[in-house]
Amino acid sequence: MATPPLTPRMLTPTTLSPLGSPRSKKSTATVRPEITLEQPSGKNKSAGSKSTKLFRRVRSVFRSLPIMSPMCKFPVGGTRLHENHVHGGTRVTGTLFGYRKTRVNLAVQENPRSLPILLLELAIPTGKLLQDLGVGLVRIALECEKKPSEKTKIIDEPIWALYCNGKKSGYGVKRQPTEEDLVVMQMLHAVSMGAGVLPVSSGGGGAAEQGGEGGGQQQQEGDLTYMRAHFERVIGSRDSETYYMMNPDGNSGPELSIFFVRV
Repeated sequence: MATPPLTPRMLTPTTLSPLGSPRSKKSTATVRPEITLEQPSGKNKSAGSKSTKLFRRVRSVFRSLPIMSPMCKFPVGGTRLHENHVHGGTRVTGTLFGYRKTRVNLAVQENPRSLPILLLELAIPTGKLLQDLGVGLVRIALECEKKPSEKTKIIDEPIWALYCNGKKSGYGVKRQPTEEDLVVMQMLHAVSMGAGVLPVSSGGGGAAEQGGEGGGQQQQEGDLTYMRAHFERVIGSRDSETYYMMNPDGNSGPELSIFFVRV
């Protein structure tokens, strides 16, 4: 069951300024919440035994079937993922957030209480993407050039060509979380899924509203929009990785797929 969304009474008003935010040039005296997010498990665990490594290698062979064709040729058909789990996938938490007219950020976490394992800034206005999610299927492809003897993990690539529903839409850039990003993640640490707005200044009073669509809300200037959901992470090969947004109990709602591919 989804955790109820945050409300202004549960939050300490603060001033956020993610990259691209019009408020980045101003700063006021704020009281920021203490960051209690945990390190991802991969940062604390050792490589494991030989048997575990062998199992992972065998499993990777079965995962190596292609998820999508190169050059943004999406799989034919628009079948929704009604299942609560994708075979071979790993469940993670994905959060889209940003100011309505600025570029949207995508944070991927192992769970809502962990530090992000991936943070991307996409050249799509936050309001536009959430509006598109409210009316239909959205497929985002992030492509980069495949190099000989490539050893970099695909999600560690620094910059991507961005396609949204097959249309070139600029670039996606990986970046390190800023203090403001961590404040957002901390404020949402108790939210497993939902959508709404966060009041980020004393002048903004918008309450977070639960809802899957998240695109038709009225927001005051300064409110930061967010949408959080479970994603299934499926590793196709060293050069392809996909994140499928899951809807609880198979209910119809926003549908988002994010493809990473080296071509």
